[in-house]
Amino acid sequence: MNLVRPGAPRLVLASGSAARRRLLAAAGLVFEVVVRPVDEEAIRTAMRAQGADAAATARLLAESKARAVAAGLAGETLVVGGDQILDCEGEWLEKPGDPAALRTQLLRLRGRAHRLVTAAVLLRNGAPVWETVAGARLVMRPFSDAFLERYLAVEGPRVLGCVGGYRLEGPGIQLFETVEGDPFAIQGLPLLPLLAALRREGVLVE
Repeated sequence: MNLVRPGAPRLVLASGSAARRRLLAAAGLVFEVVVRPVDEEAIRTAMRAQGADAAATARLLAESKARAVAAGLAGETLVVGGDQILDCEGEWLEKPGDPAALRTQLLRLRGRAHRLVTAAVLLRNGAPVWETVAGARLVMRPFSDAFLERYLAVEGPRVLGCVGGYRLEGPGIQLFETVEGDPFAIQGLPLLPLLAALRREGVLVE
């Protein structure tokens, strides 16, 4: 027995994020993962040119990912899209991608505060029915070069796909002095508001 309502609409996660998959699975949801390409860089560039902030951009990216997936699906379907932007004093940092970029990014963030802006949207049969944006403020401690080398050796390969180059649910918590905000949103998905939306949409047992 699970917590999904009998006859509930098909639920699809429009994200390749392992963290988002893990959060939904741990919450007891039954879902599929479908990912379709979206030109994220073009969207970010256009939004910056328009003077949009990180919250508006993350929301648009989340919706664009969800729409790309929803367009190829048939039947009664709910699609979850998500996106996260790291804003360090107005500079939007990307996923590091390789060890050299990871080292550079962590040195850039060392001893400074940054914001994680996390957006999620829910489409029903291609139409938006819910959205939210959550913000978190994190301050990295002025860790030593020796700590950084050990951290990179322990966590490096695991965090190349993480926007901040860290996992708070792992050794990355040792990078920080303070963390303020929804821990689920920091991991990539504002989970509690999403679960409430899924209950309203008839996916989960009330």
